[in-house]
Amino acid sequence: MHRRTFIKASGMGLSTVAFSSAALSFSETPKKAATQFQIACMTLPYSQFPLQRALTGIKSAGYRYVAWGTSHKEGSGKPVPVMEEDASPDKARELGKRCRDLGLEPLMMFSLIYPEAPKAVEVLTNRIRQASAAGLPHVLTFGHSEDSGDHKLWIERFKTLGPIAQDHGVMIVIKQHGGSTGTGAACAEIVREVQHPAVKVNYDAGNVMDYLDLDPIADIKKCAEEVRGFCIKDHRNFPADQDCGPGLGEIDHYKLLSPVAFTGLKMPLCCENISAPVVPRPTDPAGVDALAKRAREFLEIVIAGIQTEIKPEQ
Repeated sequence: MHRRTFIKASGMGLSTVAFSSAALSFSETPKKAATQFQIACMTLPYSQFPLQRALTGIKSAGYRYVAWGTSHKEGSGKPVPVMEEDASPDKARELGKRCRDLGLEPLMMFSLIYPEAPKAVEVLTNRIRQASAAGLPHVLTFGHSEDSGDHKLWIERFKTLGPIAQDHGVMIVIKQHGGSTGTGAACAEIVREVQHPAVKVNYDAGNVMDYLDLDPIADIKKCAEEVRGFCIKDHRNFPADQDCGPGLGEIDHYKLLSPVAFTGLKMPLCCENISAPVVPRPTDPAGVDALAKRAREFLEIVIAGIQTEIKPEQ
């Protein structure tokens, strides 16, 4: 909040200074700077098409940022991983350059391993190295949709991984995926136990509503201070129980993003699901481009709304 007056000590009586100081003590705490929301599209909605077509489509839809999906159907028609778990950092560096050559800054990649898995520390460590080489700030992980495993084990492993991530300039972000880590509150509880700046929460409102049928607006208030990014996905319970693109479901994105609108941080908003409810998904990549563009434009409108000061009527 802007101060109404600026008091100079010189030329003012003590009574004036004392009065002004008392008045300021009743004022609100100044807001932090507006969050720099980075709207990205995952390549995931283009998984039925080659990775190169995904990247060019995302760029044509007006995005400046991209998040790597999991796999894409290439010339053989078979799914090919975007980045294998054991791929070298050099391969990740090449893909990062490939994105930037198209004018897209990569922001996030999937770890594709549950934190409780036997090889989790090994795989996540290599994902951190890949992300660092690619200049990609976030590595995403999450638990099993039915049983998220031993939380004590999660905490132990993230305490090991946190310093590694920090040394590489990367952050591990944990999102909701059903089970015992199906809410932001549950993920934040783990993050607070880990107590490391390189291990934070990614928020997936669609998953909270889909897997647990809970209100994500109430949930995000319990974890907002730990949130460093979003997997953007909406959800509807009518006329069908389906995930969908932002603004096409039942989640109020103004209320969803408002708790993190003024953090002073950069915060990726990675569109994971951009589809229209009920109707079949496009079989032509141009149809995916159109949905990607609509999702970006919707989020831009929401961000402008939550970060614009509402002046009281005179």
